[in-house]
Amino acid sequence: MSIEQDYTLVSALYDDDISAFDALYYKYHQAIYSNIYKFTKDHDASLDILQDVFTKLWEKRMEIKPDQSVSGWLFVLSFNRSISYLRKKVRETAIVNTMPFAEIAEDMDSMRIIDDQYYLLLEAVNQLSPQKKKVFTLCKLEGKSYEEAAERLNISKHTVKEYLGLSLISVKNHIKQHQETWKTVAVLLFCFWVGQ
Repeated sequence: MSIEQDYTLVSALYDDDISAFDALYYKYHQAIYSNIYKFTKDHDASLDILQDVFTKLWEKRMEIKPDQSVSGWLFVLSFNRSISYLRKKVRETAIVNTMPFAEIAEDMDSMRIIDDQYYLLLEAVNQLSPQKKKVFTLCKLEGKSYEEAAERLNISKHTVKEYLGLSLISVKNHIKQHQETWKTVAVLLFCFWVGQ
């Protein structure tokens, strides 16, 4: 099972196991790249951010708990890096004061904020029923198609779409209710990603 495999891989990172890191990269890099590209719309920038995300995974490997979703951690970090890229791009075009990204905190890159956002996402997902949680994790955090998720869970594609739709509503509502832990623009951008 995917969660058990991730547990084993993250545990192996504690022993500086490069092959475990490579396996996590192979498993998640396409989905993470896709999420980054939704924000940047720039291939080269997305590749740079992707590299930064997995570099940080290696650097922070001793701090990641094996029983927590590494895909969720990677998503939140890639989200923050994407926001930082957009903020920098806005500054470079000299219209920072007219754009909402100026509201994002200067320390958006800090691990404290990443952890806060990760736990908010994790909290929202953990409130889902077990089957909806599996569907959300496969489709949104691992980037699987409806067909792939249906095959993995042995349910119909229609059921996957229904569960995902209900899960998205629940997760978005939870995040909006707890937006005081995020800046407003970050909440809106996250909800945009969830709805994709």
